[in-house]
Amino acid sequence: MSKFEFVTASACHDQKVGNCIEVATNVPGVVAFREGESPDTVVLTTPERWRVFIAAAKSGEFDTTA
Repeated sequence: MSKFEFVTASACHDQKVGNCIEVATNVPGVVAFREGESPDTVVLTTPERWRVFIAAAKSGEFDTTA
């Protein structure tokens, strides 16, 4: 398997934010993500499942601050 190249959101570079989710989409057919503080635990999913998750997050379905 190819090596994942993880990136974080630009907001994660702010020291006030702390730990962030890191995402790798550089391997065709796979989206990998992990917690920055737990880099050895990588979750794999398909691009289609990732799109569904992102759409739900954008719509507020997982808003834990409400």
